[in-house]
Amino acid sequence: MKLRSSRITWKNLWGSEDWLSVWIGIALLILGLTKGLDWIPKINTWNYLSEAIITASSHSVNIITLYGFMFFVIFIALYLVNTSIHSFTSYLRGYFKGFTIIFILSFIAIFLAKYRPINYYGLEYVLWALLLGLFISNIHRTPQWLTQVARTELFIKIGLVLLGAEILFSEILKAGTKGLIQAIIVVFIVWYFAFFISRKLGLDKEFSAVLATGVSICGVSAAIAAGGAIKADPKKISHVISLVLLTSIVLLVIMPPFAKFIGLSATVAGAWIGGTIDTTPAVVAAGALHSEIAMKIASIVKMAQNTLIGIMAFILALYWALKERKRNEAPSLLEVWYRFPKFVIGFILASLLFSLIFTPTLGYNYIKEVLSYTKELRKWFFSLAFVSIGLTTRLKELIEMGRGRPALAYAIAQSFNIIWTFIVVLLIWTYG
Repeated sequence: MKLRSSRITWKNLWGSEDWLSVWIGIALLILGLTKGLDWIPKINTWNYLSEAIITASSHSVNIITLYGFMFFVIFIALYLVNTSIHSFTSYLRGYFKGFTIIFILSFIAIFLAKYRPINYYGLEYVLWALLLGLFISNIHRTPQWLTQVARTELFIKIGLVLLGAEILFSEILKAGTKGLIQAIIVVFIVWYFAFFISRKLGLDKEFSAVLATGVSICGVSAAIAAGGAIKADPKKISHVISLVLLTSIVLLVIMPPFAKFIGLSATVAGAWIGGTIDTTPAVVAAGALHSEIAMKIASIVKMAQNTLIGIMAFILALYWALKERKRNEAPSLLEVWYRFPKFVIGFILASLLFSLIFTPTLGYNYIKEVLSYTKELRKWFFSLAFVSIGLTTRLKELIEMGRGRPALAYAIAQSFNIIWTFIVVLLIWTYG
């Protein structure tokens, strides 16, 4: 079998979902720098229904504007990457229905999370977005016209490029080198253990690599990066994402009170939470549920792990490409580039630009204000992504896939992750 080098074309290099997420993310960040996103609605907490109605009404114009803005941006992106459109009118009609439903569900998720009792316990919008999507897909199978708009990867990749701007190197360095040391020790050992267990349970190398990366680094984004690097089956990536999200929900609820119960300091608890829970929103929520200090440390540790996404993606891309070269005796340098997830470039680029150029030249306070807008927009993209994950996930199929072996592998790997991270955290943050 010959290497399919014909697939590596200029169109593939710039006209893909990965590259579009980079362009869109960077364009949105530039727009934010001009204060062009200062209208993004920020929903406040509410206690009573009357207060909720007033809150929603006060943001109604901005919410409608946001709907139109995101409708246009995402439509252009999907239209450019969709090569199977036969009728523009038919596609637009289906897109309008699908996006409207997903946006409304995303709004409901964000709005519910702002209900003060729910907000108090740190049950973030991602939880409600996922549950709303799961409820619909498991009560009634999601129709095709809705699933074609539920583009989880596009939404989350754009959100991740926006997230890159929030990861300023100066903030990571404030916590010294401990966060980076923890990330390096934890990630590579947990990755190897998870990969080993997955293979022992009969999963193929592709599935094992995605699952191991999801457990060890940063859950959803890392699984997508790994899947993009090795061109994994989308069903396997979605399966790992679903496992990550469901597990994160459980850990979000259990870890903060357990950390208090066993008497961990806020710093140690935050480092443990940040190194164990596999989604950034859940990390922030769990840290906040413990304390302000725990939330800060957890966020920094998660940032340190996030910086390893590109490294791990490159290693996997290199390994898989060299494997192809060995088997097919064809050059693989271009194959490495092809396999490397381009949104990771946008993620790193955004972080470098905001850390080394924009913050020194425009000032920390100005950038902080800009990021307050882009962070709200990122939440909307993440909410769209988690609703989409729910809409495309059927729990029955999740349990049945691989006869439960992926779920068992993930459970064992995550249990090891919790214990190993706890040991490393105690050594580094208590005695280090």
